[in-house]
Order: sequence, then C-alpha cells, then structure tokens
Amino acid sequence: MRVLHFYKTYYPDSLGGVEQVIRQLCVGTSRLGVTNEVLTLTRSKADPVLEFEGHTVHRVPLNFEIASTGFSLAAIGALARLSQQADVVHYHFPWPFMDLAHFAARVNKPSVVTYHSDIVRQRHLLKVYQPLKHRFLHRVNQIVATSPNYMASSAVLDRFRDKTRVITYGLDKDIYPEPDAGRQARWRAEVGDKFFLFVGVLRYYKGLHILLDAVANTDYPVVIVGAGPIEQELKEHAQRLGLTHVKFVGALDDADKVALLTLCYAVAFPSHLRSEAFGISLLEGAMYGKPMISSEIGTGTTYINIDGETGLVVPPSDPQAFGAAMRTLWENPAMAQAMGQRAAQRYEDLFTAAQMAESYAALYRELHEGAAG
Repeated sequence: MRVLHFYKTYYPDSLGGVEQVIRQLCVGTSRLGVTNEVLTLTRSKADPVLEFEGHTVHRVPLNFEIASTGFSLAAIGALARLSQQADVVHYHFPWPFMDLAHFAARVNKPSVVTYHSDIVRQRHLLKVYQPLKHRFLHRVNQIVATSPNYMASSAVLDRFRDKTRVITYGLDKDIYPEPDAGRQARWRAEVGDKFFLFVGVLRYYKGLHILLDAVANTDYPVVIVGAGPIEQELKEHAQRLGLTHVKFVGALDDADKVALLTLCYAVAFPSHLRSEAFGISLLEGAMYGKPMISSEIGTGTTYINIDGETGLVVPPSDPQAFGAAMRTLWENPAMAQAMGQRAAQRYEDLFTAAQMAESYAALYRELHEGAAG
C-alpha cells in the first residue's frame, strides 16, 4: 500500500501541528505495511528529495504566496507524477492551492482529505474560493474530521456529512526524547519548578494576548515556547503590562520541550478562534499528565480537555475567566495532580498514534479495495 500525502509545509522546514500529525501518521502506518511519501513546498534550494523517519519527502519550489496560501507550478507536475505511483492520495485541508492542483494534475486515484480546520480569517477571499472548495470536497472519496466536536460544529462538514467520518489525532510518546535530568536541572534553575506552560507557533488565533492579560497583577510564572509572526507584538504587550514573570524562550527542540512539559505545573492553552481546530500541543500536555486550561471554541480542544475532569475550560477571549482558572489550579495542587492523571489516562484511551494509524490504515485499505472492486 503506497500513500502520498500532500500539504503546503513539512519537516524540516516547518514544525507545526499539521506537520506533526502527518509525521505521526507516516511513522505509525509504516509499521502496518504502508509506504508513505510526502509532497510539500519549500523555499530551500537544498535536498529536493530526502528521507525522514522512514518515509520520503519530495520538496518542490514555493513560487509565491497569496493570503498565506503557497503556490507552486512544479507541485502540479509532481502531484500528477507521484499520484500515479500511489494507491491512495491523502490531502490535508485547508490549502486552496491543493484543491486547484488536484484538478490541474488530473488525479484519478482514491483520495481522502483530513479536514484539519475551517477557513476562518480570509472571509472575502473565501467567497471567491468557495465554489472550488465545494467541488474539491465533493470529488474526493472520503473526508475525515479530527474530533466529534468539530464534526458537530462545522457548517462545511455538515454539508458533506454522508462522506465524513471521525478519526482523532494521536501521538506516539516513544518518538519523543526521554526526559534528560541535566536538561531539566538547567530549566529548573531558569524558570523554577512550578509554572504554567504554553507551547505553539505564535499566531493570532492562539490567544496569547488573553493569557498575558490574565496574569497581569499576578505573580504566576508563565513560560511561552515558540516563535511566530506576532512574537514581537506579544513581547511588547508583556512589557507594557510589566510581566517580569513571563518568559518567552523561543522555538525549542524536542528535548527541551519534553524537559519543560515534564517540569511544568499545568498547560495554558488560550486559543480563542476556530482556526485552532484541535491543539496538538494541548494533547502533548495530556500525554505528559498535566492539567490543562483551554477555551470552549467548539473544536477538538474540548475533546482533549474535559472541564472539571482533565482541567478547566473557560469562555474564549475572557482574561478574567482564564486568570480565575489559573488561580484555581495554582491554589489546589491535589486537584491539579488528579486532573493531570486523568488527562494522561484519556490520552491512553483515545489519542495514541497507534489508534490513529490503525484507523487510517483501515481507511486506506477500504479506499484501495473499493477502487479495485
């Protein structure tokens, strides 16, 4: 079984949540006999083809971007060529150029779309793109929603309910580095051993301004891991608020991230818009047995974090409510610890990479056998 994944960014250029899901899918399904390849765009002139964790990554030049959508003429030819060698083509939505490329490359293999998120921000461009989007989603064989919450709350998925199923994301803890005692000691010396942790790309929908406002006039230590387009804006906001107890530590490798996930008291995840369709770093917090604070935005974040069970869930864009939740966890360590234990159990029950890989491998076989029959 040969599967071709198509997405705008991937390792080693980008380390976001969708890329992590594709990575986990490729590693997990390869253990079940699937040969995976990934086609992606790059600004780099080096390594057009490379091997990564047992799968092949094909990188074609990114020509230009419009409204955060990358375009590549070479991608159309590469998609046509590589799809001919594949049994199933696996698309990762949203990426409007991908829809166009599917038709331009005349892909005629069984296809599945993982619907990672609605398009939230570019509303005017969405009106222009909508006919192509609906045609593309109508043409593919199967759509996968990433949580029952998102399936229930997405108007787009409701339109295609008859061909949509739910397969949640999963993570394999074994591919993360083992916590390193020396590294943990260095971080403990820098940030202490009781702090709230945020991990993620610093984007508009992550709600970090809400987190900063929530800890104004408190002394709760907060460590923010990640880089991104609004990093400077957030640092200036923290400076205006006089937040000396908030540390921006930049993008870190997995070993440092694991050290901080292991050390932290709780995970703060203030995403306030539906662009945050799931929350991979929130799931990482559950995997490491940490209580979580998140907002109710009708997406997978509240499938990971169950209010009062694995953490606390508050209304979006409400710094006072978010701060009150932080205070509740901070002042009740026994409750926080119990929530963290239940979060780890929920990860084991629902969110392992093995479960995700088995579900997708079964879907690939179903699509392949359906095409052959």
